[in-house]
Amino acid sequence: MPDYSDSHLKSILQGNRTIAVVGVSMNPVRPSYYVARYLGLKGYRVIPVNPGHAGKRLFGEIVQPSLSAVTDPVDMVDIFRRSEAVPPIVEEALEVFPALKCIWMQIGVEHAEAAALAEARGVDVVQDRCPKIEYQRLFGELRMGGFATGIISSKL
Repeated sequence: MPDYSDSHLKSILQGNRTIAVVGVSMNPVRPSYYVARYLGLKGYRVIPVNPGHAGKRLFGEIVQPSLSAVTDPVDMVDIFRRSEAVPPIVEEALEVFPALKCIWMQIGVEHAEAAALAEARGVDVVQDRCPKIEYQRLFGELRMGGFATGIISSKL
């Protein structure tokens, strides 16, 4: 697993407010659904992207068939697809979002060449991690589930 400092991950989570989630599911028991929902509840704008559900509503947004169909600026693209599907997603993201800040690949998703392409354009890349888990860990929320986060807080 790539090694990312906590400060680096925290700065990504604090600096990216609009997230396109590629491969989001309409099924509430799927990880892509509850991760996207969680991020929305934390104040991020989540733009769902899934050609199989294009035109439906999810989290107050219309599901887009592709990244190219998204008309608003996106800070981060969160990829819920298999590793072999990553390169064209990264290429499309770099093409349609000139101010893109981050490509995030979910747990189990890695692609060194696609990551290098994004990094060469100055885009942060996180592989094999979940933004929901990292947010909870870095901002003290896992404590509520009995995990020691190393963060002292008076929040319950």
